[in-house]
Amino acid sequence: MKQETLRQEEQQGKWWQQAVVYQIYPRSFQDSNGDGVGDLRGIISRIDYLSKLGITAIWLSPVYKSPNDDNGYDISDYQDIMDEFGTMADMEELIEKAAAVNIRIIMDLVVNHTSDEHRWFIESASSKENPYREYYIWRDPVAGEEPNKLRSIFSGSAWQLDEASGQYYLHLFSKRQPDLNWENPQVRKEVYDMMNFWLEKGIGGFRMDVIDLIGKQPDKELTANGPMLHEYLQEMNQASFGNYDVMTVGETWGATPEIAKMYSDPARHELSMVFQFEHVTLDQQEGKEKWDLQPLSIRQLKEVLTKWQTSLGNQGWNSLFWNNHDLPRIISRWGNDRIYRKQSGKMFAILLHMMKGTPYIYQGEEIGMTNRPVKSIDEVEDIESVNMYRERRAAGFSEEEILHSINTKGRDNARTPMQWDDSKHAGFTTGTPWLPVNDNYHEVNVKQALADTDSIFYTYQKLIQLRKDHPLIVWGEYELIETEEAVFAYYRQYQGEKWLIAVNMSEQEQEFSLKDQVKELIISNNPSLPLTVGNLVLQPYDAFVARV
Repeated sequence: MKQETLRQEEQQGKWWQQAVVYQIYPRSFQDSNGDGVGDLRGIISRIDYLSKLGITAIWLSPVYKSPNDDNGYDISDYQDIMDEFGTMADMEELIEKAAAVNIRIIMDLVVNHTSDEHRWFIESASSKENPYREYYIWRDPVAGEEPNKLRSIFSGSAWQLDEASGQYYLHLFSKRQPDLNWENPQVRKEVYDMMNFWLEKGIGGFRMDVIDLIGKQPDKELTANGPMLHEYLQEMNQASFGNYDVMTVGETWGATPEIAKMYSDPARHELSMVFQFEHVTLDQQEGKEKWDLQPLSIRQLKEVLTKWQTSLGNQGWNSLFWNNHDLPRIISRWGNDRIYRKQSGKMFAILLHMMKGTPYIYQGEEIGMTNRPVKSIDEVEDIESVNMYRERRAAGFSEEEILHSINTKGRDNARTPMQWDDSKHAGFTTGTPWLPVNDNYHEVNVKQALADTDSIFYTYQKLIQLRKDHPLIVWGEYELIETEEAVFAYYRQYQGEKWLIAVNMSEQEQEFSLKDQVKELIISNNPSLPLTVGNLVLQPYDAFVARV
């Protein structure tokens, strides 16, 4: 018990445990110069809006120098800014202007791979004798073929033949994203030096892209959770961010609660928390790819979220999210983006933000932005979707089937420009946007949301404020309540106080048995809900939080 108490005390008061993080996808947030691409000056111009929302930190998707094969996740210089986004002076101004309203900037750290245009790779590919050769993973052919059967996450083999040297290099993503060789101590030192360069500029931490892949052992065909992974992270902590009061979150697609504890137990000196994706993969067929869809089981969603709420104890910390730049819009995916857009948008917000962990809001989520369906592959920008389309067409899938998958789960859904107002291109740009704006921007936009006191925006604003005002939301214990399948209800308890959270995740009325005397209604998306003991009838997507 002593150990547990110590852990709680060690964790108490970490700013990131009480934070709400807002993710910005810079290409799509706000364009300041009419070239159709969002930029840093655009973000600076919207700091007041984010301050009004109440967030603590901005996670910025990559803004480093990049040829943009994978929208900035292919970096050619970690210590420079992409021309389209602005300059290092703009970046420094953003850090400063955000800090002035108590918002920290979390940088996206992409160190599993670089761009093939990075200086290190150009050197590495120039000859087998070059000292940079060992910065990447090169192998001889086996029987005239690829070294082994490793596959790229973006389709096809993970090995690319370099004609000049006759060797293959490894790329777990696009062939223009060669994987770094983390077994080389020189690579690790370069990465830590680069991290310190940014930490010295006053950033608030790092979101670490596919960090569970850096311990890979390609010769054993092992990519995630390799045996050296945690040693590397402890070394990284010691050499860089461990010396600063910052937040670190690792993107770990294969994490279980046990693995998550290894990353985020304060006693292990690794990361603050991880993103786990178990809940967002529930609508794909088991053992298949994300494109192979199945209906969401609300029962399973409750099981998974409850497991993550309860099993980390004080040895780990949760990140809470529905959306990001790789995922479709939650309202379109599991809610109803036509008849119940506002109601289901608020329901998802209330359900998630009352849980234990650090919540993340993806740009546009707070105004209820939705997926943007396409009618042809020519309208698709995302490399992952395009590669899958080609592969599946060749395998005999129908165009209709593939486009249905892309419209449901494709990454472009999240990447359409932010909808600021009902002027041309939704106020995102005066030029031609790099990706078309969703057609519904006349109804769904920030200007409209701010003018409507009953909008999704104000639900998010209130939820963020509640987290600041009530330690129960940050530290309270979580307990699931047995209910009808479509009703998700749980208690949060802390220091003698008890809150009840109940939501209807369906389009049908649902019965909910209210066993507790309600002392105060904290927040709800249906003001006319009668909260008296007995059987309540929850309308479609109803949600409420009450002190009981």
